[in-house]
Amino acid sequence: MDTVVDIQVVTGSETSSLSESVVSKIDRAFNAFRHVEQACSRFSSDSELMKACTQIAIPVGISPFLFEPLKLALDMAEWTKGVFDPTIGKMMEMHGFNRHYLTQRRMNSFVAETVNYQDIVLDEFNHTLMLRRPLVIDLGAVAKGFAIDLAAQELQGFDGFVVNAGGDIYAGGLNERGEPWEIGIQHPEHKGEVICSLTLSNEAACTSGSYERRSAITDDIHHLIDPVTGHSPKEWVSSTVIAPYAMMADVFSSAVMLLGMEDGRKLIHLADVRAILITSDLQLIREGGVWK
Repeated sequence: MDTVVDIQVVTGSETSSLSESVVSKIDRAFNAFRHVEQACSRFSSDSELMKACTQIAIPVGISPFLFEPLKLALDMAEWTKGVFDPTIGKMMEMHGFNRHYLTQRRMNSFVAETVNYQDIVLDEFNHTLMLRRPLVIDLGAVAKGFAIDLAAQELQGFDGFVVNAGGDIYAGGLNERGEPWEIGIQHPEHKGEVICSLTLSNEAACTSGSYERRSAITDDIHHLIDPVTGHSPKEWVSSTVIAPYAMMADVFSSAVMLLGMEDGRKLIHLADVRAILITSDLQLIREGGVWK
């Protein structure tokens, strides 16, 4: 996933005989990321996703590792009327987001001239995927959150734990002092600095920022692109969404960035989540829910 994954656990008074159990749980948590990447990566021609994308007008059975994030991505496409659209993959490739982080191999996929999320048919009963036309699905806004949630499930037996995947976080239970976990939000202009912090317990916080992944070949384009205009949104420089699950926080943080100021705020309240939004002049705005 081209990101560093860090896992912390609070083991309490674990004895040496239980240490193997601790290590086993943590190993399974890390393996969740490997399973999701193998299913959802658009950068590997042998991933489950890219193999399925070679079959046009043919229903293909898919695993839960691909089905679950794809379903949420399509739901978000409906809710945003296509402003968020998982068929953005080819446009991402054209702006230079097409290189595998390990092999450096570049993807150059064939797609139909115009596509959108309605060209994807997901059968919820049979768990099949069918593409009406050639296209490339990008699940970058949901897959990492899904992997965080799967990892968190493996760690539920601990008094407390944190799964941190490149700043997207699920915090379970309490820290070693018996307090909620304190999470810092990165400053958009000063890497390594924190602009504000919040406390979490049994919640996720995921951030989308215009500063995170910039196009190396196109000015003013970052990793979030409006599929209709072909431009990256500029009203927010950062959107952090706090939600019960990381996949939910992940997709909503991206959608709020794409929708902009007015519609992004509406979506936060409709979904009953909380968000910390940062404007281009670095104003912090807290939206939704109850803030202490």
